[in-house]
Amino acid sequence: MNTTTGASPEDLRNRLVDAIVKEDTIGVRDARVDTAMRTVPRHAFLPDAPLEEAYANKSVTIKENPDVDALPLSCASQPDVVHFMLVQLAVREGDNVFEIGAGTGYNAALLKYLTGPSGHVTTCDIDPDVTAYARRMLDANGYGDVRVVTRDGALGAPESSPYDRVIAAVGMWDLPGTWWDQLAVGGRLVVPLRWRGLSRSVAFRREETRMRSDSVKMCGFLPVIGQDGERNNYIDDNRLVRLYWDQDQDIAPELLRDSLSRSKSVAWTNATVGPVESFDGVWLRLSATERQTCRITVNSAAMEVGLHCPASPALSPALVEGDSIAYLTLERTAENPDGEPRFRLGAVGYGPAGTDLAERICTQIHAWSPARTAEPVLTAYPADTPDSDLTDGAVIDRPSVRLVITY
Repeated sequence: MNTTTGASPEDLRNRLVDAIVKEDTIGVRDARVDTAMRTVPRHAFLPDAPLEEAYANKSVTIKENPDVDALPLSCASQPDVVHFMLVQLAVREGDNVFEIGAGTGYNAALLKYLTGPSGHVTTCDIDPDVTAYARRMLDANGYGDVRVVTRDGALGAPESSPYDRVIAAVGMWDLPGTWWDQLAVGGRLVVPLRWRGLSRSVAFRREETRMRSDSVKMCGFLPVIGQDGERNNYIDDNRLVRLYWDQDQDIAPELLRDSLSRSKSVAWTNATVGPVESFDGVWLRLSATERQTCRITVNSAAMEVGLHCPASPALSPALVEGDSIAYLTLERTAENPDGEPRFRLGAVGYGPAGTDLAERICTQIHAWSPARTAEPVLTAYPADTPDSDLTDGAVIDRPSVRLVITY
């Protein structure tokens, strides 16, 4: 049951949206999305959460995973992520919208608010417990006209198509062909897309023979159930260092078992960042230029045994070739010790090709530094599209789609 905090739910909603707008994480505004989030009561879709938690800028779990080491099965997404994905989606009054990942039903309610009385919203989830929860919450809050279906989201909902807008609230490794068939030409798809160990909310516009992005933003979502193209494993005997990669990459963790115990080579650049300044674009550029880009995570104990610290221990890019590896790193500069700290970026390499791999990471740091907010363009083609019909760029093949990443 929601509890009283001293502030009304309306005040808390307005404060939350004010904070999201002030932060402005994507640089694009949509006043209609602001109004929707000021109007639809998030706390009413989270009746077991205290009011302050319902209006905090964080995700809220609604179904735990019985595996204690696994991610939750369902949650209410973080409000600022909900906000910028709706801005990316650009819903219009009267639109027909399909959502994958029903969650609490809150996002579907926002979509219904944006489509207006003449619009239609269908939300789906593979888990019947989740859809039952969403159905109850939508009915209880005056959104009984939102259609809720229980099925694999990859199947879509052809009975209500074609759709003007499609949005996924789960991380996708592939783009099912059914979505192409059910999204109208000129429509928009917003999806948390996963490749090379990273995840980004990509807004695509549907064209006749392809989909082309016009917005790529940082985000994190629970992965969809049933897409198993991602791999992960430890590369050390102490299980302190873990890699995440895609099935189309030639990465064999067993070849790296001895690499971290060898001498390392460190390469530095002149590029620096502040304590809260993003260097995420380096990873994106690596994914567009280096086929063997992946993700590395390290336990804090790894640094205690002499491993050089990745730039972000839980989420950093790496390059792997055979028995060699390199990853992004940073260190505090000696300049202006009394002011705001600055950190220079570089790379650490291990194994016979470690020095070369580290230098290749530095090449992309140099490319990123003068254009730090530049976004790649992702173009998606059906899986049977021949190479001759693809635009220039790095090609990543999935079972249902061919992705081309271009700067």
